[in-house]
Amino acid sequence: MFYFVRHGQTDYSQQNTKIYQGFGVNLAGLSREGEAQIRKTAGDSRLAGTTLILSSPYTRAVQTAAILSRALGADIAVETDLHEWLANRDYRYEDDETARRALEEYERDRGRHTSAAQRWEETWALRERVIRVLERYRDWQKVVVVCHGMAIQAVTGKGHPDCGEIVAFDLPR
Repeated sequence: MFYFVRHGQTDYSQQNTKIYQGFGVNLAGLSREGEAQIRKTAGDSRLAGTTLILSSPYTRAVQTAAILSRALGADIAVETDLHEWLANRDYRYEDDETARRALEEYERDRGRHTSAAQRWEETWALRERVIRVLERYRDWQKVVVVCHGMAIQAVTGKGHPDCGEIVAFDLPR
C-alpha cells in the first residue's frame, strides 16, 4: 500500500533572490507552519508501520520526508521522477509568467494538449512517470510517497491535496 503525502507549506520568501532564481526556487524549504503540518501528519495512524519513505528531490519534499522519517523510524529514498509537474516537457526552465500561463492552459484543457504548440506535461505522462517509480516498490509493505499535489492528483484521480494531506493508493496489479 502507498500513502501519498503532499509536502508541507513552503517558504518562498526568497523566491527570485540569490540562488532561488529559476529552477533554484525548488531549493526553498518548509515554512514553520509547514514543519508543524508535517509533524501533525506524522501522528496519523495510517502511517504507523511505514517501511520506507520515497521523496521527490525538491527541498520541500525532502524536508517533509526527513520529519516523517524521524517520527516513523523509516528510511528515505529520493526518487528524481517524483518531481513536480513540468511547465515545459523538454525540461527547460520557464520564467514565472510562462509557467503560470502553462498551468492555466493545463487546467483549462484538463491536462490534455489541444494544440501542437502546448509544451507542458500532460496528466497521462505525469501519472505514468510516478507509476513507474511506484512499480519498483510494489513489494514493500507500506510506503509513504512524499511529493507534489499535481502528481498525487494525476495518480489517484482525487482532488488537489492540501499541504500535509495523506491520500491512500493501492497500485493496480
